[in-house]
Amino acid sequence: MDNQKWCFKENSEVHAAAAFTVRNILQAIIGNIDETRTGKPMIHLGHGDPSVYPCFRTSTIVEDALVESVRSTKFNCYAPGVGIDSARRTVAEHLSKDLPYKLTTDDIFLTVGANHAIEILLKVFSQPGANILFPTPNYPLYEAQSSLSPLEVRHFNLLPEKGWEVDLDGVKALADDKTVAIVLINPGNPCGNVFTFEHMQKIAETARQLGIMVIADEVYAYQAFGEKPFIPMGVFGHIAPVLTLGTLSKRWIVPGWRFGWIAITDPNGILHKTGIAGSIKSCLELTADPPTVIQAAVPHILENTPESFFLNINKILKEASDLFYERLKDIPFVTCPHKPEGSMFAMVKINISAFDDVVDDTDFCMKLAKEESIILLPGYSVGLKNWVRVSFAAEPKVLEDAIGRMKAFCFRHAKH
Repeated sequence: MDNQKWCFKENSEVHAAAAFTVRNILQAIIGNIDETRTGKPMIHLGHGDPSVYPCFRTSTIVEDALVESVRSTKFNCYAPGVGIDSARRTVAEHLSKDLPYKLTTDDIFLTVGANHAIEILLKVFSQPGANILFPTPNYPLYEAQSSLSPLEVRHFNLLPEKGWEVDLDGVKALADDKTVAIVLINPGNPCGNVFTFEHMQKIAETARQLGIMVIADEVYAYQAFGEKPFIPMGVFGHIAPVLTLGTLSKRWIVPGWRFGWIAITDPNGILHKTGIAGSIKSCLELTADPPTVIQAAVPHILENTPESFFLNINKILKEASDLFYERLKDIPFVTCPHKPEGSMFAMVKINISAFDDVVDDTDFCMKLAKEESIILLPGYSVGLKNWVRVSFAAEPKVLEDAIGRMKAFCFRHAKH
């Protein structure tokens, strides 16, 4: 046999994209930790997975729904590519509660979490010569997935001095007749911000003026605990068509279940008429879908999880956010310009010039992991050099310990 047939060229683009994901970046940092040497247990504040802490356990309603689904033996079968009707219908009803119009089963497409939804939408919009608008800072998977598509990526700024609002003038300057969509993440990952009704309306009006669609990443929907309530972007679907991404992962504290959806919030029917809905369906037929037993549990989960569960989770997140924001003020070398109001994250700026031997945000995170066994996400991965993203979704004593270690690290490396 000719051995040359077995010689494949490594796909450098795939490797480069994978290296830019949160998972791989954090894994590289974790490799610097040696708990036996430091004598300190690892504190992971680099990703949004609070399920490891007892105070963030999911509702027994959620657990019982899955058990019932499995034991019924009715859902060991394949599901349609777009998802089973009962789950799609319930998601539509769930989302419609806070919209001025009703979604239907045909407006909902089930996905294997939000990452799958992002992959699908970027494939749908990948037309030759097209460009898409991403925020800076951004959730890294958007950048990773777009690097594998022909889409040109253009970045607009979120403004920390204005509570991480969208720089709308910047958006208008970036867009042209080849722009297909703008991505918004609300509540914010990585910034912990929540957009006001007025600001979101301006975004929708800007999208209409530019003739583009809005991709509304609402993975942290309703996890808002400041003065601003969460408003679904779909409320403005009559102004500009909206594709909403949602999941069970964060609000129900089950990130490992990998269940999500894409919802068409477009009362004018533009996305159906233009074939976008059909393209989403076709893409889903080519990929894996969420486990049928989880899909079957969704109606019970969405209809019966008590409001008290969500109120308690938001209470815990608010207390954690307050603690983190106030205690961080004890460290003179880092600043959090905007107190988190939603999601599970805060962006923290590092004053690199104050350190003797820390050269940038990556170096900061690597040395912090090695010396203090703390994991943070370096800002370069979300588009902001010399910042770090911190998850505050942890037990209070863990946050206290983490901030104490960060303070010791900063003073140890400060210029004298």
